[in-house]
Amino acid sequence: MKADNELLENLDKLHTTELGVQRIKRNLSLDTEDVVSWCKTKIYSDNAAITRNGKNWYVDVDDCTLTVNTYSYTIITAHKKK
Repeated sequence: MKADNELLENLDKLHTTELGVQRIKRNLSLDTEDVVSWCKTKIYSDNAAITRNGKNWYVDVDDCTLTVNTYSYTIITAHKKK
């Protein structure tokens, strides 16, 4: 299992705002309606590297980085790796 299990143990709490959905879809060029499920799948994948820095978790997986608030489990944003 991954070193930082807290995020994985609370994936059911993961959510985002409507603006968050738009931002994530735009930044990652996603063509999916269920952004939260897409993010959950990425976070739970075997090649996801989860780190915590201050109030956020950063999930580096495939070609993107997801940012999740540690207290509210809100997906704040996502970016493609450069």
